[in-house]
Parts: sequence; structure tokens; C-alpha cells
Amino acid sequence: MSLLLLKRAVSAIFLFIAVTTLAFFLTNLGGTDPGRSILGPQATPEAVDATNRTLGVDRPLLVQYVDWAGDVLHGDLGRSYLNNRPVSGELATHLPVSMSLMGLSLLVVAAASLALAVLAATGRGRADRAVQLISLAGHAIPGYLLALLLLTLFAVHWHIFPVLGYTPMSTSPGQWLWGMVLPVLAVSLSGISGALLQGRGALLDVLDADYMRTLRSRGISSRSVLWRHALRNAAPPWLTAMSLGAVAMLGGSFMVEKVFAIPGLGTLAVNSTISGDRPVLMGLVVLTSGLVILVNLLTDLAQMWLTPKARTQ
Repeated sequence: MSLLLLKRAVSAIFLFIAVTTLAFFLTNLGGTDPGRSILGPQATPEAVDATNRTLGVDRPLLVQYVDWAGDVLHGDLGRSYLNNRPVSGELATHLPVSMSLMGLSLLVVAAASLALAVLAATGRGRADRAVQLISLAGHAIPGYLLALLLLTLFAVHWHIFPVLGYTPMSTSPGQWLWGMVLPVLAVSLSGISGALLQGRGALLDVLDADYMRTLRSRGISSRSVLWRHALRNAAPPWLTAMSLGAVAMLGGSFMVEKVFAIPGLGTLAVNSTISGDRPVLMGLVVLTSGLVILVNLLTDLAQMWLTPKARTQ
């Protein structure tokens, strides 16, 4: 098992290097001129060239990459072109906001998808059809569109939830939680759809297996068969769907944050893209790539714990 974990960790490192390297060259090969973005359209070409020399973007791209990678290895993500603040400081300011949204969304997705999967697999009939309809709606409605609908109905029209903005948990836990209800619903729907379908399918297969009928024939109650045996054996596909859903929700949350004016990584990403702030964009790539790889590693660990055969693969 230790050797398998080492292999996964090495693969994760190479994947991280490949993703960040590709993102660096794609970000720096095109886009806006940093000097022009900072000084504005009225600046003279001489002033723009001088600013670019100061930033170091006039050097060969390979040299820029080597310097950037070396700084990243030492924990330095550079400084923003626009406000000259450290990129790590910018990320640290916005990361807790996005993580609170993602954390609540994952809790909702895990609880709702598991409950609906159990309902569909054990109830069959109308319950199963209703669950599949919910899943279809989640796949059909984009997160940003659902965010706009929720905002219009429950905030603008009915005034139940706050329209825009974000209240930190340290200021008021109640207001923070109340203000996160609509964004969490908008982010969670697509994740629930994918996870519940995988959980439903896996649970149906397990419940119809021969060894499950053997357990029931020995007098073990259906509830005990479900909660002590079936769910554990059906968990690996559901966990895989959860990990994929978490990655998809991370991207979807960026747009939802912009809709609700939440000052998270999504807002930072949009603003940095518009302004051409390359160091901040690369800092976001490093951070999000690391988060995605971490989620995959944690999923692998959970799979190994639940499925002994996975430890030998």
C-alpha cells in the first residue's frame, strides 16, 4: 500500500508540473501587454517598454519560466502587476471565502446525493423516477443560470435572502450562513446530479447481488444489509463521482461568485483575466491545480480504505 501511495504521489507531482508549465506558456504567449495594461492606452510606447523591462517580461519566455518556477519552489508566487501586492497575499485573502462556499456545497452534495441514491435504490417506482428527474434537471441547468434564477426570485423579488455581498463568519456566523444559502444551492445542483446517479446505479447492483440475497436469507434485516454492507460496497463509484463533481464545482463556483458578488477566487480570477494580471492568474493555476490533485489523492485513499482490492492495484 505504501508503494502504491508513493506512485500516486509521484504521478501527482508530474501532473502538477505539466499543468502549471502548460498554463504558464499559454498565459504568456498571448493576451494583453502587461505594460499597456498598467499604464493605460494613453501611455507612450517608450513608457510601456520601460515598464515591461521593469517587470521582466521583455526577456525570452523560457528564461521567464525558469525564474518563475524557481520562485514557486521557494514559495514566492510573484507580485501583482496592478497593485504590486504579493500574489500569495491576494490568494490568502480570497481563498477562505471560496473554501467556505465549496465546503458547504460538498456537504450538501454528499448528504443529498447519498439520501436520494438510497431512496431511489430502495423505493424504486415513483421515487426512482422522481430522483432521475432531479438528476436530469441538475445536468440541464447551468450553475450560473440557476444562480441568476435564485437571485431574482428569492432575493430581488421575495426579499428572503440578501441580494449581493458576503458577510464573513467572524463578523456574524448567522448572517454568513444565511447569505451562503443561494450560492450553495446554485453550486450544488450539478454535483448532486452526478453523484446520486452513480450512487443509485452502484447501490442497485450491490443490492441485487447474490451475496446480498444470502445475507437476507440468513435473517439479517434489510436495514442492516443496506447500512452495514451495501453502502460500503457501493461507495467507490459514488466517491469517484464526488471527486469529479468537486472539480467541476470548483470551476462552476467561479461564475456563481461573480453573480452573487462574493469576493472569492472566482471574482479574483475574472478581474485578473480582464486586466491581464499574469502573476495572479498563474497563482490561481498553481492553487487550483494543487487543490484538484489533493482531492484526487484523498479519493484514492478513501477507495483503498473501503476496497481492499484497490490497495493491490
